Formats: sequence, structure tokens, C-alpha cells
Amino acid sequence: MDVKKLALLIGALVIAGVTAFMAKSMFTGAGAPQAVARQAAPVGPEIMVATRTLPVGTIITAEDLRYQPWPEGLVQDAYYVRGEENSDPTTLIGTVVRNEINAGQPATRGSLIRPGERGFLAAALGPGMRAVTVSVSETSGVAGFVFPGDRVDMVLTQEVAGGGDGAPLQVSETIIRNIRVLAVDNSINTRDENGNQVARNRDTVTFEATPQLAEKIAVAQRLGSITLSLRSLADTTAELERAIAAGEIDVPESDDPTAERSMLLAVANRPTEGGTTYTVGGDVSRFQRRSVPGRAPENNEAAPAQGAAPGVDPAHTGPVVRIARGNAVTVVPVGAR
Repeated sequence: MDVKKLALLIGALVIAGVTAFMAKSMFTGAGAPQAVARQAAPVGPEIMVATRTLPVGTIITAEDLRYQPWPEGLVQDAYYVRGEENSDPTTLIGTVVRNEINAGQPATRGSLIRPGERGFLAAALGPGMRAVTVSVSETSGVAGFVFPGDRVDMVLTQEVAGGGDGAPLQVSETIIRNIRVLAVDNSINTRDENGNQVARNRDTVTFEATPQLAEKIAVAQRLGSITLSLRSLADTTAELERAIAAGEIDVPESDDPTAERSMLLAVANRPTEGGTTYTVGGDVSRFQRRSVPGRAPENNEAAPAQGAAPGVDPAHTGPVVRIARGNAVTVVPVGAR
């Protein structure tokens, strides 16, 4: 073989080997980039924020507020900051929202009003609503298990004497549904020093009602006794379906969640008086009446026999036929001549 060609071949092989070695060294040294931990941003103080949208008049519970870290440069003096005076969540339970607080928005000292402060009960009332108080006992007040913020039905029990001398008609009627409890006795907060609700016997319960319902409650207290029936928290959905079926509310055409939430709040916060139900004594016991007693006979009027028709011999107990000729009506016993 030509010496010149052999030298060129050997040189090419040497250059290829050197190039492969340098490429291997380059890729080996340039491994996966190492992750460099970024210094965490300093966490600011924790402030009190709303866990859900709190409309005006909402009575604060333990689930409505929580602490959340907040940038230190954005903290204002009106915020409730963890560790500061009067910022303990348990001390805010039972306060009332004066200005609406959106979900995630900080609660300010001006947006919450405490029991005993001026305008406290007025702040708990919704627009156009009134406060009305009802006397209750241990049995009619659900044994003290009715707390501020609960919703109840109001049942009226009365005796209807009618015009007769018989036993009066015993009847109970649900006159108002879904009415909100504002206060029990003279307190809107029924918690102990540990923040737990305590059931106690109550003498009075204050409700939030429309002006018309307030008049209805005032009359009901004169007619008979009022009993409270505690509602379940899950009744809001059933009440919404009933209101939609009855056409009492307008369902938004769009899928806007804000509009739907407003509709739910409107239904949940509205007491109703329609669609009442009633129960008479005869529905409970066969020995009680089902109707109002009739008019008693006058002293000079002989009492007709049971089942006898007017104008028919009281001794006759059989069927009769009424014959009408113009304005004149003749009653003829069947079988008579």
C-alpha cells in the first residue's frame, strides 16, 4: 500500500478518536442542572378572613372565620391580627355583620358589631325586617335547644268553642315557616367560656319577621299558645324546590354562580306563611271532635231528634224527600202518604 495513503488513514482515525473522546467528556460534564432552592418569601402576619360570603345581619359562628397569612405591607390597623388584643376567634362568635364581607376578604373591626353595642339588634335585622319576641316554656321552646341563627316553624294551638255546649275543638296550625331566631332571652350569644353552645331553658325568643308576620305573631299570642318546631339545616334545598315550583322566585337564565348563590340566600333567609297545615283533635284521638260545636237550641225550641230534617216529625228517623215548587220546599218522609 502506498505509504502516503496509509499515513492519511491513520491520521483520520486519530482525529476521529480525539473528537469522540472530547464529545464524551463534554456530555458527561454537562449533566442535569442542579435544582437551586429559592429562598422562601417571608410569611406575613395572619389575619382573620371570611370563609364564605357573609351578608349583612349574619350572626358569626365558629365556621365563618379563619386565620390566613397576609402580606405584611398590606395589613391595616382595622384587621384582626393573630396574637393582638380582641382578635381571639372565640370572642367574635355571636357578633353580627354590619357590612357585607365576601369570601376570603379580611374582617374589619368596623364590619362586626358585638352584643351590647349600640345598634346591635338593628344590625342583625335584614332590610325591611322587624324584631318580635314570643314567650316560650321548656316544652314549647324545644327544651332550650333553639339558638340564635337557627330557623324554626311556629305552631299555634288553640281551642275553638263554636256556638254549642259541647267540648270545644282542639286544633294546632303551622302559621309561619322558616323564621330566623335572633336572640334567646336577652342574649344573642348562648356559649360558655370555652365557646361551646349550652342549652338552657328560655323564657322568651326574639325572631326576625316582616311587618305583616309581626302582626300575625302578635294576634297568635292572644289566640292560644305558640310552640316552636326546629328546622333541619338541609331544609333549604327542599324550600328552594317548593318556591321554584310555586313560581315564587325567578330562576336566572344564565349559569352565573353569583346569581344562583343570591337566589339560594334569598330563599333560605325568607320566612313564609303560605301553605300552612293544621291538625284537629279528631286526627289524634277518636274521642275528640273534628268540627266546631254547632249552635245550641233555644230554651223555647225543642231539640230535633238526631238526623231529623226541618218540617219532619222528630219521631221519624227514616229518609226524606225534598220537593221544590218554585220558592216553596216541601219535605215528605219516604213511605208517608
